[in-house]
Amino acid sequence: MSAVWSGRRARVSRPPRPRPRGVWITSGIGIVLVLAIALGAYLPLVGFLGGVTATTAGLVPFPFLRVTLVTLLGAVVVLALVVLGLTRRHTVTTVFAVVLAVLVSLAVTAYPVVTVAIASADRAGDVWPIVTELWQRFTG
Repeated sequence: MSAVWSGRRARVSRPPRPRPRGVWITSGIGIVLVLAIALGAYLPLVGFLGGVTATTAGLVPFPFLRVTLVTLLGAVVVLALVVLGLTRRHTVTTVFAVVLAVLVSLAVTAYPVVTVAIASADRAGDVWPIVTELWQRFTG
């Protein structure tokens, strides 16, 4: 019997190359920053805006459904970017993914403020004619 040589070498199984230290450091910093933004900025901000809506009897509207959807979508994107950064073998790719994750978390944090400000401005435009009518009734 003769063995047929196909010209290919048998693959030598080597252990996978370890991730560089920069990948672990960058990923750790990114996770800490994202958690700090979520716990230190987003949650208190949403709580404050919800409290303002409650104390003004709805005069300052809080778009609960839109904020919830943006929060969930943002959380999925941030999680995917952090996992992408953790699974890369190059520090530059990890830095890029982590910076994007931090920027997305900042955008998700700013979204409730922007939507409440826009909705309040629309509501203020609706309220002003009522206030002037009440003032005219009061002054005669």
